Amino acid sequence: MELSADYLREKLQRDLEAEHVVEDTTPGRCATSFRVLVVSAKFEGKPLLHRHRLVNASLSEELPHIHAFEQKTLTPDQWAREQQK
Repeated sequence: MELSADYLREKLQRDLEAEHVVEDTTPGRCATSFRVLVVSAKFEGKPLLHRHRLVNASLSEELPHIHAFEQKTLTPDQWAREQQK
């Protein structure tokens, strides 16, 4: 399976209606590695663990092929507040 930041970005946008950034951290590593920031209204009112489960469910076919995966999940309001800092 060929994985790229663009592929993951498109899949998360489609499945979670997310606006987000995917940073590919593969260079200099031994295998596929990604750090993602997912911003979605679907996270409203959900605890962190539930948000991460939504991301993991969206990428359930891809995660077994990823060496390292780091995620940060925010609502649009949380993202706006972080941007103001």
